[in-house]
Amino acid sequence: MDDSAALLEKLQWLSLSQIEGLGCQTFCQLLKTFGSPSEIYRKKFKELRAVVSEKIALEIGLGVDQTGLEETLNWLAQANNHLVTLADADYPKALLEITDPPPLLYAKGNLALLNKLSIAIVGSRNASVQGEKNAEAFAQGLAEHGLCIVSGLALGIDGAAHRGALKAKGDTIAVVGTGLDMVYPAQHRDLAHQIASSGLIISEFPLGTLSKPQNFPRRNRLISGLSLGCLVVEANLKSGSQITARLSAEQGREVFAIPGSIHSPLAKGCHQLIKQGAKLVDSLQDIVEELNLSKAVSVPAAAENSQTSQDQQRLLDAMAYEPISIESLVQLTGLTVSTLSSMLTLLELEGRITGLAGGQYQQIV
Repeated sequence: MDDSAALLEKLQWLSLSQIEGLGCQTFCQLLKTFGSPSEIYRKKFKELRAVVSEKIALEIGLGVDQTGLEETLNWLAQANNHLVTLADADYPKALLEITDPPPLLYAKGNLALLNKLSIAIVGSRNASVQGEKNAEAFAQGLAEHGLCIVSGLALGIDGAAHRGALKAKGDTIAVVGTGLDMVYPAQHRDLAHQIASSGLIISEFPLGTLSKPQNFPRRNRLISGLSLGCLVVEANLKSGSQITARLSAEQGREVFAIPGSIHSPLAKGCHQLIKQGAKLVDSLQDIVEELNLSKAVSVPAAAENSQTSQDQQRLLDAMAYEPISIESLVQLTGLTVSTLSSMLTLLELEGRITGLAGGQYQQIV
């Protein structure tokens, strides 16, 4: 295909995608019926009307609309930027299995990852320190195992999952709910650049699309659709992670959930998923076995601190892994508030505990 034909083909795909009211399923139905965008644009109104509404048929009949596409074409001309359509060999085969695959994807990075075995890791934006450590550790272990880590670039668990994959020098895909000419959230600008250089960022939304609440459920179906299964690390009862897990189950993917404290709101979503049939996960081996992966790996246990004093150990034993107040620790350990405060500060600096809202503390694995 020469350059002019390739350009026309891109314009046809992009022009169809910007027709208001033409959703993924109807777009795909047009492709199934007529074969390609070029053939769609050749059809007469009556033929188009058999598949789409009168309004959409009329818009297609007007021909390729290049309005506003110059910026997208300039973006595509830059290194590392891609448009992947249903007609391309790079299009992820896993997405062909879902009910509403996006007809085209905007991508930045390594397209080969679109067809690599992947697992989704998702969870709360307002994650606990322990939750983020769990997400990073599981992502690192699974990436070392050869799986690509898929998540949504959000704050909290998503970001930790991407960092874990990068830490392992493994592969990661960020599926975002905005156009690829912006980074959301802005705090993840550096992380997004790292992913674009060694992994992949994708979106079904055109350039210039801002962050809107309705975009993220659509984004979530791609996170689950790309993956063999979905691991939920922390989640409230009503959260985007719950949506991703539900979509995973509907798409025939495995759902995994890490349990937590019965007192933590961030564990309630995971506990509900487990009640509904998700596999309870407390080690990487659980996922390895469920997915029938050949090479077993394990999340390394936290290093033991040989310098732990007898009083520190008594304090850590009393804390267990539940949030606890300093007043309760005084009762459980018999230590003074002054002694406990010094010990808690030292342990927090060592990264062995974390301070929580309301003056509580929690031990970190």
